[in-house]
Amino acid sequence: MEAADYEVLSVREQLFHERVRECIISTLLFAALYILCHIFLTRFKKPAEFTTVDDEDATVNKIALELCTFTLAVALGAVLLLPFSIISNEVLLSLPRNYYIQWLNGSLIHGLWNLVFLFSNLSLIFLMPFAYFFTESEGFAGSRKGVLGRVYETVVMLMLLTLLVLGMVWVASAIVDNNKASRESLYDFWEYYLPYLYSCISFLGVLLLLVCTPLGLARMFSVTGKLLVKPRLLEDLEEQLYCSAFEEAALTRRICNPTSCWLPLDMELLHRQVLALQTQRVLLEKRRKASAWQRNLGYPLAMLCLLVLTGLSVLIVAIHILELLIDEAAMPRGMQGASLGQVSFSKLGSFGAVIQVVLIFYLMVSSVVGFYSSPLFRSLRPRWHDTAMTQIIGNCVCLLVLSSALPVFSRTLGLTRFDLLGDFGRFNWLGNFYIVFLYNAAFAGLTTLCLVKTFTAAVRAELIRAFGLDRLPLPVSGFPRASRKTQHQ
Repeated sequence: MEAADYEVLSVREQLFHERVRECIISTLLFAALYILCHIFLTRFKKPAEFTTVDDEDATVNKIALELCTFTLAVALGAVLLLPFSIISNEVLLSLPRNYYIQWLNGSLIHGLWNLVFLFSNLSLIFLMPFAYFFTESEGFAGSRKGVLGRVYETVVMLMLLTLLVLGMVWVASAIVDNNKASRESLYDFWEYYLPYLYSCISFLGVLLLLVCTPLGLARMFSVTGKLLVKPRLLEDLEEQLYCSAFEEAALTRRICNPTSCWLPLDMELLHRQVLALQTQRVLLEKRRKASAWQRNLGYPLAMLCLLVLTGLSVLIVAIHILELLIDEAAMPRGMQGASLGQVSFSKLGSFGAVIQVVLIFYLMVSSVVGFYSSPLFRSLRPRWHDTAMTQIIGNCVCLLVLSSALPVFSRTLGLTRFDLLGDFGRFNWLGNFYIVFLYNAAFAGLTTLCLVKTFTAAVRAELIRAFGLDRLPLPVSGFPRASRKTQHQ
């Protein structure tokens, strides 16, 4: 063999080893996410559904739980996708020739983006509908009972659902873009249909983030205030402990003397209320024993951090709106090749990249808080060891829709300059200037409105409580005052 043949073989062998290394790294990362999500879901599942007398139902629920674990792992991977890419670029930029980070390259990052896109499609279109139909199926009439009969019924229902969705997307594409080429492209299931369908789902996820994130940013202050110990000026723990003990004693007397009241009593409800009050009293005792540093320094610092992060997010979006009007390069776009380690995606360098990562995580947490705080999705909120299997499936689907739209959401708002990789950058609506501009303006306006309303109401309530004005017998503005004739009577 000639030297050229040996060179070609060495290049092919090197590419083979790189692909194997990327597969091993991707498998290890996904296995770690899968284990974390499995531990998380087992804390919320209802144990009665997995220890039933009927082994068939328990087996079905276990299979559905594994599918939900896979979906939640994909959702967590979608959340970590953009921050991991930004940090990898800064690491390669700072240490370009380090031997120990040779495994971190553009090919690995691009492969992770493609895997998240593929698994998101797989979970949303096939796995989660299969898990739901599988838990609700009972087998065809006249067939033998068992898990296999449920699988047959689930597969048939999933095929019918796939045909229905395929027809709806085909009709929608024909209405939106009345072009023969666009209609014929939908016949290619893999190259055009799945990305087009995922583009619609991602657009719905981005709209859901637009509604939930401003609400969550406003709710983060109250949620953090419940988790931390407030200063004594803003909170009277002794009074709360006294009220909790008084209510618990009253409920205990009602349970011990159920015949003393002529109204019918729900003993199970009373027992749950007593347990809730006991849990609340234990938490109040822990908060009362908090140190002065936690009480007087932790709460103000946490509120200040939330205010800075929220204000910084709104400021970045406002600057991005101005950039959209001036520079066409500010529009979100896709990037086919991941050229990492060449230039920083932040004007502040590594410090700006860290700020971008923190803001992305902060907005994701805020969107989840706003999602579960909204009246429409409040019933989906999971409960500790008391969440039904269908509710777990619904939560996994919603979290996957939110998390898979996070990279597009972050790039559309200008939180980062990192362009979208793979099929994430193939969404047609990303190139529409009016959609992107109106989305940024709506986010800035809704966030500012929610913050002003919530912050002013919270400050007013805290000041009233601090000065003791809430204990005064002040007239309620919602009721009309009595007339002079009534007062004289």
